[in-house]
This record gives sequence, C-alpha cells and structure tokens, in this order.
Amino acid sequence: MSVETQYFPDGDNEKRKRMSTGLQINCPHSLRLAIQSAYEFGYHFVVTQITHPNYARELLKGKPPPSIGRTDRILQSLEWSRYIVAELTPTINVDSEIDHVQRKSKALFLQELGFAVHLGVPVVKICLTKRHNGQLGRLVNEKLVHGFNSSFWVTVPMVHPSQYSPICGEDEKEDSWEWWNDFRTYCNYDKHVGVVLELPEVRYIPTKSEVDRWIGEPVRALIVPTSYFIMNTHGKPVLSRLHQELIQRFLSIDVQYIIKTDTEGDLSVYTKYLHFLGKKLYVSDTNLEFIQGCEDFLQNPLQPLTEHLETNIYEVFEKDQIKYTTYQNAIQKALEDVPADVTIPTIMVVGAGRGPLVQAALNVSYILHRKVKVYAVEKNPYAINTLIDRVKHEWSDQVTLINDDMRVYEPPEKADILVSELLGSFGDNELSPECLDGAQRFLKRNGISIPCSYTSYLAPLQSIKIFNEIRNNRPADKTLKTCYETPYVIHLVNYYQIAPAQALFKFEHPNWSDVINNERYKKLRFNCTQTCILTGFVGFFDTVLYKDVTLSIHPETHTHEMVSWFPIVFPLMEPLKVSGGSVIEISFWRVENQDKVWYEWCLESPAKTCIMNPGGRSYSIKKH
Repeated sequence: MSVETQYFPDGDNEKRKRMSTGLQINCPHSLRLAIQSAYEFGYHFVVTQITHPNYARELLKGKPPPSIGRTDRILQSLEWSRYIVAELTPTINVDSEIDHVQRKSKALFLQELGFAVHLGVPVVKICLTKRHNGQLGRLVNEKLVHGFNSSFWVTVPMVHPSQYSPICGEDEKEDSWEWWNDFRTYCNYDKHVGVVLELPEVRYIPTKSEVDRWIGEPVRALIVPTSYFIMNTHGKPVLSRLHQELIQRFLSIDVQYIIKTDTEGDLSVYTKYLHFLGKKLYVSDTNLEFIQGCEDFLQNPLQPLTEHLETNIYEVFEKDQIKYTTYQNAIQKALEDVPADVTIPTIMVVGAGRGPLVQAALNVSYILHRKVKVYAVEKNPYAINTLIDRVKHEWSDQVTLINDDMRVYEPPEKADILVSELLGSFGDNELSPECLDGAQRFLKRNGISIPCSYTSYLAPLQSIKIFNEIRNNRPADKTLKTCYETPYVIHLVNYYQIAPAQALFKFEHPNWSDVINNERYKKLRFNCTQTCILTGFVGFFDTVLYKDVTLSIHPETHTHEMVSWFPIVFPLMEPLKVSGGSVIEISFWRVENQDKVWYEWCLESPAKTCIMNPGGRSYSIKKH
C-alpha cells in the first residue's frame, strides 16, 4: 500500500496533496461490514486483526486446534490484498524472559504470519512494547531473508511516554527512535520494514530536530487517535495548530494516516478533515512539474565532455527561468562595467547548448541599447543544428557559431565577457574548472568571467531510503562496491541532514596562475547533536556569477524557486550509528590525471573506514 502525490484542479483551480487514510478497528463483529462501512466513510483501508479472540489457540500441548480464526471466505482475495493491514495479536511476546511464554508467543507469531501469507495481505503490523526485541527481530529477518511477500509496519510512539512521565528519572527515559533503530538493524535495514508513528498529545510534540530525524526514516503511516480532535466553532472535529504543523512536516514523504477510535458514529468527519488538510497544508510549488517523479530517484551525474546531451535534457534545463534571469542580471552588470571606449564589446558563450545564455546576452544588449558581438561555442553537433536555426530565424545573424571544443578552439579575437553554465550539483563535478581554465585564453586580461567563482559544500546525511535504493537497484554489470563508490544526483525527500553543510572546495575564474592545479584535499568535522544513522554525505554548491549576483543550492541560501540542480550524494558502504554529541569527520579529495577527474572520500570519525573510490576505480568524470 502506498499513497501517491497527485495534483488535481477543483473549482478554484487549487492544488492539493492526496491523503490516504485507514481506519483501525479492533476485532469487528463482521469484517465485511466493517470494510464496507469504512469505505462508505471515505477510508482506503482497514487495520485489524486477522485472528479473533474467540478462537483460543494452544499450540504447544498436544495437537493444535484446526481453527485459527474466521474463514478467509468472508472476503475475496482481492479484498484481502487491497484493503487489509493485518495487525498481529498485541499480547504476543516472543522476547519474554519467561520460557513458556516466549515459546507459546513464538508459535502464535509464526502461525499468524503463515495465515497472513495465506490471505495475501499486503502489510503485517506489529507493535514494539519494549526496548529489546532481539527474538522478534530475528524472526522477522528470517522471514524477509526467505522471501516473505508482505511488508512489516513496526509501530512505536513518536515520543515515548517515559520522556514526559513524572515518575521517570533521567536514566529511565526511553527514546522511541532507539527502539525502532535497534529493531530495523536486526533486519539489516530491509526496505520491507517501515515504521508507523503514534502521534503524541499536543503538549508533548517533539522538537524540530527530532521530527527531522523521523523524516529521514521509512515512515509508512501516522496514527491519529480521535481523542486528539477538538471541536471548532462549527461543531466539526479539527486538530490543533501544533498537530497540523506536525502533519505538514510529513506531507513530503507520502505517509498514510490511520484513524484510531473506540467510538462509533459518523467516522467520515475525520477522513474528510485529513483531506482538507491535504489542501490547506500543501505548499504549491510553481516548479513542481519540473521535479515530480524525481523524489529520491538515483541519477548518475552527467558526463558532458564525453557524451552529447540529448534534447530532453536541454529542455529540462531551459524550463528553469530563475537561473537564466539571474544569469542575465549578471551579464547586464558585467556589460555595464565594460569601459565605454570598447565600442562593440565581445561576449563569448562557451557550452552554448541550445542558446538560452546567448539569448540572455542579446536581451542585455537590447536593454542597455549597446551593440555587442556574440560568439556561441558548442561542441555538440546536434545542438549546433538548433543554434543555426535560431541564428537564422531569431537572432538575425547577430551571433557567430563555433562548433568546436572550447579547450582547443582558437578564437579570432579576445572576449570582454566569458559566459558559461558548466556547473554541476557539486560545482566542479562536470569539469567546469578544467573547461574554463582552457577557455580563459579567449578572455582579455581585464575580462570578466561569468561565473567568477563557485564553492562546494558537504554535510552528513541519514537516508535509509537512498541506502536501500543503491543496494536494491544494482545494475547487472556492476558490483555492490562499485554502486556505493558512485555519487548520485538526487532530489532528496526522505532524508535527515545531520549537521549544517560546510564549505569544501572553491574555484575562481579567470585563473591567471602560472601553474594551475585543480586537485584538492580537505578534512571536515561536524557535530552530531542527536543519535542517528550516518549513511553518507550530501553535497551542494553556490556560485558568484558576478559581483552580488549569485545562484545557490545550499539549503540555507537556496535560490528561490530554482530547481536546475539537485544535491549530490556520496554514499558509505554501510550505515553507521552515531551517538549524540559525537564528531563526524571526513577526508575528501578531488584528484585528476590526463584522462579523468574523480573524488575519493573516507570517514575518519567516529569510525575509520577505507578510502572509497581509490584511483577513480568506480566513478570518474572523463576528460575525453
């Protein structure tokens, strides 16, 4: 079961988030009537037991009774597989310290799992009632290893009651996240094991950092007790502002919602209210269409020097108007600074693609009423085809086209302004330094490079979703080690950034040094404020195009509504638990030879790992 983000117009042409809701029903008299009633109330699924208390099951003495629960014929197989989340008997305690209780619980547990397989339910829901669940974890992991088809939903309170209980001392307080983390570690972070969180009472809402950590987990559902609803002035049940804000935080990761109630009556009011929240709390994004479907999807970084970009990639880039508007502002400020005695300034656009920066340069010429000479240098022969058409039909022969590699082309004259958009998600990861170092011979000594500098940033990351995406989507021609030694460009959604990003490498242009060296090394230290799971590092960049004109994907300075670049993720081979108060330290290298550039990285603390991607064995950016 999963809920998808859908956007559809209503009378006001508004956009909303579709909310998938379920109803928790404990042992209904008639399961069919319960499903029918829940459906009529507007719910999408039902959470209930697949066995029934009336069927006593003693499995350890003599021959076990043949009846397990109600007959499977009360529902059709399609209904079992579509509408039922099977909650196991809550009194089962396979981790009991009393031997006969532990053995009986194990027998019941395995029988109920077998019945769940027989029924074909998509999800089995279990509750953690204590910190130590080694026996339960082993049984679940054994099923997963042997191909258990259903998913497991592991239920814990979002905030453990001991955190606010007056009778609990500091040493007795429990962290629900620790319970969950211990359990899923037994199961080797399997993607079929997700967590279900019980919302806390309004006075015990967790801190922002605690919620951030949960956002980095595979949260499948939130349980909302009806007792948390309050009546508004119209006599309708609503949630408090704090509960609404909490639910809003989880909208991005497509959780489902389970209404838990012990009352009867019109239960449609609760699911109707959650659908209303999907409209009220959804923050419309004008660039949503650009990124929809990219959530937590692994993309290999581009190889622009060895592979010609296809038209769909150019098209996607060109949809990001904020980027080109900002570039145009930079070009305008630069052209204003070109001395007046330069009668016709020369602007060279290197890596012109299909011409958006060429158009920006011409726009500035019109705005300033200053004639310019524009060169468009592009090595992609198929993009040149587009540029020829634009010169003929749009630009009135104002642009000189050069179909050549900027690193070898010899221009007939020097440029006053050199413009490029060679930046990748990590700034330098598409070889902008090497390309612009080669192209700066086009530039006059007092000429202007746009961009004039860019800086990469790195931050520690928790994302079990990304870890599993890498593990479970290994191409047939690659080893698992190769996959984890490869960085990925990802629109991150289901993640937790453990600490603020820190600056890593900086490059400046033009670079008139006698010896240009684009290799780099740096060691970064991050403070971990709360216990978490480190799965890798996430990279960002920002750039100064010219003077105060900047672009950024750094979370703290992100250019508003710009979506051209997603962050880049450098994985670790295995998740690592990091205690709150610990220091996370990483060594990071940018290395090159005649044929390629690559990154190497290794963890220094709290544990030391081997250097990943040595010699660029798994990933590199090719120069030729």
